[in-house]
Amino acid sequence: MPARKLIPHWFKHYRREWLAGDATTALVATMMLVPQALAYAALAGLPPHIGLYAGLLPLVGYALFGTSSVLSVGPVAVLALMTAHALSPLAAPGSPEYIAGAVLLATLSGLILFAMGLLRLGVLSNLLSHPVISGFVSGAAALIIAGQIAPLLGINSEAEGDTALQLFLSTLKEVPNADRATTGLGLASVLTLVAARIWLTPALKLLGLSESRARLFARLAPMSVVLIAIALTTLFHWEEQMPVVGEIPRGLPKLEIPALDWQLIYKLLLPAVIIALLGFVESLSIAHAIALRRGERLNADAELRGLGAANLLSALSGGFPVTGSFARTAINDEGGAVSPMSSLIAAGLLALVLLFATAPFTELPLCVLAATIIVAATSLIDVRGFLNTWRYDRTDGVAMAGTFFGVLLFGVEAGIGLGIGFSFATLIWRTSRPHIAVVGRVPGTEHFRNVLRHTVETQPNILFLRIDESLFFSNISAVEERLLSELKRHPNIRELVLILSSVNRIDGTALERLQQVNRDLLARDIRLHLSEVKGPVLDRLGRSKFLEELSGRVFLSSYIAELALSRDQSKQ
Repeated sequence: MPARKLIPHWFKHYRREWLAGDATTALVATMMLVPQALAYAALAGLPPHIGLYAGLLPLVGYALFGTSSVLSVGPVAVLALMTAHALSPLAAPGSPEYIAGAVLLATLSGLILFAMGLLRLGVLSNLLSHPVISGFVSGAAALIIAGQIAPLLGINSEAEGDTALQLFLSTLKEVPNADRATTGLGLASVLTLVAARIWLTPALKLLGLSESRARLFARLAPMSVVLIAIALTTLFHWEEQMPVVGEIPRGLPKLEIPALDWQLIYKLLLPAVIIALLGFVESLSIAHAIALRRGERLNADAELRGLGAANLLSALSGGFPVTGSFARTAINDEGGAVSPMSSLIAAGLLALVLLFATAPFTELPLCVLAATIIVAATSLIDVRGFLNTWRYDRTDGVAMAGTFFGVLLFGVEAGIGLGIGFSFATLIWRTSRPHIAVVGRVPGTEHFRNVLRHTVETQPNILFLRIDESLFFSNISAVEERLLSELKRHPNIRELVLILSSVNRIDGTALERLQQVNRDLLARDIRLHLSEVKGPVLDRLGRSKFLEELSGRVFLSSYIAELALSRDQSKQ
């Protein structure tokens, strides 16, 4: 392969005037990445500095293979939580075995994603519906919050349980033992971050900043809180009263090929598949939202390869699974980033932090990290999205709520299983109850519309039924019942026309039942006709005996059917 083909397309067309915007945005994004990386590593049960490792090379990997101009790849809360749940039963958090498991989990996720990209399986992003994904993320966010209450309040004993309810109840029992100083600092950090989220942007706008700049600076509130907490801890020696991050190794991570433990691979393969798929869907949805606003086009298969490369490089540098971050991507977008060069510059800045600026973060209180996680997780609980979904489609609303409570009450793995189940159950529910309308002709036109919605003309002996769904084994009974019901309501019918303009497929079970319906109608002196049948459907019907046995005819349009059958009726 020529070396030129390895150069990303965006780099070949990069302009010098873009560099200032990309560099400025990279600086802001790095300021946001550092506290998030430390916090999400702790959430994953790993030493905080591993979060910095996981935020370094993945930026480079995605920039080389991805197609979004602003997507920022690195540690995120949901994947950190899933990493912890996958590894907690296998090793003690923070132990060498646990860290090796996290690296192997990133390796497997990266291999799965990259292989899916090579096989052009980007269409798998449609496997989970958006309401189900939103329900899962909201449930995971609630679980994250429940798990961070103990470090926020300075409770030494670890909360026990796999569900949010169990974690909350076990933490509640230990509240009397909470450390006052830690609790005060933790709650003050939470209140500061919440206040900044609500009021800082409007306040900055009043001071004359544009809305985009105001939002940009407001997103840096977590970094400001972290720096203030570090300064106060250093000044007043709070490290003697409350837990802090502790030693962070100085220097860049060592690049090592992960050891392949086949027994451990067997145990982590399913979690890796789930992490890979969920991370891809979440990342793609974030990238799509930005791309639509920017008028850009994404390649789902290239996105798979980009995320795969990011996870493989995370594993190579001793990190854990990563994906696209909504908050940091928003920073890139609002800050005026033009290309993935901003990610490469951010990686360079993070490398400088690892080389020269890790010392201050050793004094960061863990309760402040917990506060940043809690406030970040609250933004993932999509209450407004649920209300909108419920108003628009109750079936989607039930799937979203079911997935949310599944994660909340039964844990991450069960919640994911319920989410996948709800996705397929929703699909089956809708297709098994097809919309069927009695239609008539709009006066003065050749158009046929629902008799319940429009003023139309109908024929006394001809019944037109439009079926708005493909016919297969799970819905043909409902179609048959509706046909019989309409025939009871119209006892004088002698011609029944099925309008199949919305039918894309008729499976073998549905074909057999249609043949039986044809015979039953013929015994009642009623002819069965078809109209507006799509070519592929008609081709398949032609390979069976159905068209030969059909008591009626196949018409090009419903209007032609009405004219022909009206003449037939007038001759009788």
